[in-house]
Order: sequence, then structure tokens, then C-alpha cells
Amino acid sequence: MSRIGKKPISIPSGVKVNVASREVSVEGKLGKLVWSHRPEVEVAVDGEAKSVVVTRKIDNREGRALHGLTRALIQNMVVGVTEGYEKKLEIHGVGYLGAIDNGVLQLRVGFANEIHKKIPAGVDVTCPDQTHVVVKGIDKQKVGQFAAEVRAVRKPEPYKGKGIRYEGEQVRRKAGKTAK
Repeated sequence: MSRIGKKPISIPSGVKVNVASREVSVEGKLGKLVWSHRPEVEVAVDGEAKSVVVTRKIDNREGRALHGLTRALIQNMVVGVTEGYEKKLEIHGVGYLGAIDNGVLQLRVGFANEIHKKIPAGVDVTCPDQTHVVVKGIDKQKVGQFAAEVRAVRKPEPYKGKGIRYEGEQVRRKAGKTAK
């Protein structure tokens, strides 16, 4: 049995979880998230224990995989509506900078033109200064996806370390041609 899937998800105070015909909706102080689970698993809300229990109907390989996945996704929804998710990015390089203008993230990262990334709905992006970008939201997938797309614009290169990286990310540095 899935070790993650069989653990019940505790519902904190101030969070409402509803399950109706494969639609799981989680509502908290930061917002509301809705997700449709697969038919191989069953989701039930235990009102007395204030928890959500995920069980699987089919005991094949795919059913076991979806069991743990469904539980993890619902847990991420509960955490998202209570605390939210945040990814911090750093921009390293001379003349490299980021700014926000009318719902568009503008990145100047060593190309001939500025890169413009439209900020998706449900994601809040701020630039506390020109070398930092903070991506926040209640949906873990949207926050992580947008942060990964921004990082992919100019990944940190191994010789000088220039580029966009996650805060605290270690970049393996290589010695140049002159090192012997």
C-alpha cells in the first residue's frame, strides 16, 4: 500500500474541503482551489476527525501510483490556501536586471532585446529590487512552473555564474581555458 496515500490529510481550522462527483474543492483564507481526481481513486472527507482520506479502487500499478499522487496534490492544495507558496529568484550578471510593468515581467539578461514574460493569473510576482524576483501564489504547480520558465530564460552558466537562479542554488563552477 502507498505509504503516502494511506496517511490522512488533516484539515486546519478555517479551511473547507468539499468532494462532489470527483471534484475536490479546498477553500481557505488565501483563496479557493478546485481539482478533479482520477476515477481510480476515491476521496472522502471525515468531518469528525477533520481529515481527508484517499483510497484506491483498483490495486494495479497505475492505481497505486495515483493513490499517493492524489493525496499529495490535495495536501498541496490545503497548504496553498492556508500558507501559500513562494519561489525566490536571483539575477546575477553585470547589467542584468528584472522589472514588472503592467502584468509583464521584463528581464534584461544579456540578450540584444528585453525578454517579456506575461504573468499568469493566480500568480503574484514582485521585484523587491532589480536583481531579485519573488513568485507567490496558492497553486504550487503554477508558482513552480512560472519560476522555472523565468529561470529557463537564462540559466546560470558554469564559467562566470551569470544568469537567473533560485535563491540559495549552488552553481557548479568550471575553470576556464587558462587553468592547467
